[in-house]
Order: sequence, then C-alpha cells, then structure tokens
Amino acid sequence: MIRATLDTNIIISGLNFPRGNPARILQMAAEGQFEAVVSDPILEEVDRILQRVFKWTPGMADEAVSTIRSIATHVTPTETLAVVERDPDDDRIVEAAVASKSQFIVTGDKDLLSLGASGTSGS
Repeated sequence: MIRATLDTNIIISGLNFPRGNPARILQMAAEGQFEAVVSDPILEEVDRILQRVFKWTPGMADEAVSTIRSIATHVTPTETLAVVERDPDDDRIVEAAVASKSQFIVTGDKDLLSLGASGTSGS
C-alpha cells in the first residue's frame, strides 16, 4: 500500500473546502485507499491554523485533529532535519516522511515541491 505523509496545507484545505482535491485526499485516506501519515508537529500546526486563521473554536479544532488522527498513521520522528531552507517549519513534514518511510509527501507547498523537483533532476 502507498504510504504518504500529509502536509498541513492539505489537511487544512481538506477540512475547510469540502469540494476540493484536498478533501478528496482525506476521504481516500479515510477509505483506506492509501496510508496517510502525520506526526504531532503536523497535528499541532493544523490545530493552531484552524483556530487562528479559520477561527474554529478549540473544540471544533480538537475534533478535527482527532478525526485526522483516526484516519492516519501517527509517527514520532527521531531525526531532526534541516532541508527546507526557505521555511524550516516544513522540515517537520520531511521528518515525518523519513520516519514513516513514506513514498510520497502530499503537499501544495512550493518549498516542499521544489525538493522533489531538485531530487529528480539529473537522473
């Protein structure tokens, strides 16, 4: 089965915009079509953004995080990485991907996407 680490922006978009592709990704994870992966730093950022940016109540945000936790595999990264120069917070996503041995990172983040592009060039 494919294992993919979900970036915060995918989770946030999926929760806030139910007709978009990120919502479909969350649905696919819930249906077991692939193994979604998250970590505490990812879930903490989801909770924080839902409350601060989207004005969700703490209870609503907690419920959403619990739902994501129930459909995803939770990992605890043991390595601290520094690979995303422009946005070091994105390193938490890469750490979860490495810890879980994910084949993919599902993201719309340009800094993370550029890692994949640079990692595949010249091969």
